[in-house]
Amino acid sequence: MEQYVGELAAVATACCWSFGSLMFTFAGRRVGSYTVNNTRLWLAFLFLLVLHWLMFGLLYPVDAAGYRFLWLGLSGLVGYVFGDGMLFEAFVRIGPRLSMLLMTLVPVIGAFLGWLVLGEALRPVEWLAIAVTLTGIALVVSDRRNGSAFAPGQKWSGVLFGIGGAVGQAGGLLLAKLGLDGGFSAVSANLIRVSTAALAMGFLVGVRGHLPMQWRRLADRPALALITGASLLGPVLGVILSLVAIANAPIGIAATLMSLSPVLLLPLSRWFFHETITARAVGGTLVALGGAALFFLFE
Repeated sequence: MEQYVGELAAVATACCWSFGSLMFTFAGRRVGSYTVNNTRLWLAFLFLLVLHWLMFGLLYPVDAAGYRFLWLGLSGLVGYVFGDGMLFEAFVRIGPRLSMLLMTLVPVIGAFLGWLVLGEALRPVEWLAIAVTLTGIALVVSDRRNGSAFAPGQKWSGVLFGIGGAVGQAGGLLLAKLGLDGGFSAVSANLIRVSTAALAMGFLVGVRGHLPMQWRRLADRPALALITGASLLGPVLGVILSLVAIANAPIGIAATLMSLSPVLLLPLSRWFFHETITARAVGGTLVALGGAALFFLFE
């Protein structure tokens, strides 16, 4: 069993992200995606401070180079404020299953951004991966019964929010890559990203005069419990498990197993949201996941 620690950690990571997306969806339907994103960023910031102190004996990576704060801070703004803000709104409109499926676009968009910004060449297998991923997503999205359990008439706006979330995630990863060079700690990097995003969201809430409204919404104890639990599953437990996975399994296998959320969400969405899961939805999800796997398995 010990030789499969990395693979098991990768599957556990996918489980954390799957259940976290369910919890964020339930919370977003109660108090709105904007409140969810702001609250979970501050909770994640507090959790990561404790985690960083336990791991390194230091609350915050104040000794990091200035350029790291620049790139990682920008990464937090693009990935967490813009990208996750879009993703959480997609959760509310089309549910976690279809939203997380659209996140398989992240390596596709990331490959294009790497080509445009960093001059990274796209190999034939990557062009094939892009085609396979887009085909799988198109099969699922074009199924008229997808998203029917959520906001009626908002399927396509939800899909656009999901695509926006994928763009933000890919852009955030590209910027993070610039700040992670030289073996900088992923936990320290994530703390810088989350803290920057939390401060930016707090500023936006204050400027817009939404703080009293958000405090009133957080009086909804079930919503606050859901946000707290999902914040623990994602940036804390999910991050730890993903690091264990990458450290103990080949990166291609670990990354592919961590991308299993859309598959795990097929039965979960049926159970929790009574979604209609068609053979086309299952097949398209597997095709899209196969395309995403091509990016990682042939690195």
